Amino acid sequence: MFERLDVLRQAQAMAAHAAARQSAIARNIANADTPGYRPVDLPTFAEAWRTAGTDFALRVTRSGHVGTAEAGGAPAEARPRPVPGAASPNGNGVSVEAEMMKAAEVRHQHDLALSIYQNALGVLRTSLGRPR
Repeated sequence: MFERLDVLRQAQAMAAHAAARQSAIARNIANADTPGYRPVDLPTFAEAWRTAGTDFALRVTRSGHVGTAEAGGAPAEARPRPVPGAASPNGNGVSVEAEMMKAAEVRHQHDLALSIYQNALGVLRTSLGRPR
């Protein structure tokens, strides 16, 4: 029954994606003064989730439910992609301000993943009759 809880797997995937994206952002900021460096970024979690093709699918229990045509799966390992933008005179394309905005977005995503995980564990504890 508890071998494969999709909500916990999704929260884990969301946290792992946030960590990978934060690593790419940190690499971009670290190379902000490197001549010729081109920044990279990972797709957002929503984009990666939508394009993955694993076994996470919406379950239809009644005919009136939303269709499953756009059911996505857990994100596959995302590869960094180049970020388009204007380069500085030395060929560096990193915008520290844009990277800091992305870092704040990733922090929010990571906090959301932890919140989902904690709430799911709380529901499990309650269903087992154990207090939080």
